[in-house]
Amino acid sequence: MIFKLVGDGRPYPEHGLTNREWAQIPPRQVRLDSLITTKAMLDLHSLLAADSTFYGDLFPHVVQWQGELYLEDGLHRALRAALHQRSILHARVLELPN
Repeated sequence: MIFKLVGDGRPYPEHGLTNREWAQIPPRQVRLDSLITTKAMLDLHSLLAADSTFYGDLFPHVVQWQGELYLEDGLHRALRAALHQRSILHARVLELPN
């Protein structure tokens, strides 16, 4: 099992963070098997592209809400980590109040 659950959508309230605000959150280690995805589908071109981690934030974005960790952005990075036999990912984690 790679992820805790494959979700489809964001069950948590809108946070409204910009990319600049996400960049202010220091990355921390997160176990892949503790993440719930917010996307059920992934474009293989994004996953397999040589420069797939070149654009955007280097770290995936995770939202912690009601005791769960939701992978909001960076699904292709998380899958690449899993394909390389890694169980831990460095991600920016936004903690939302319950």
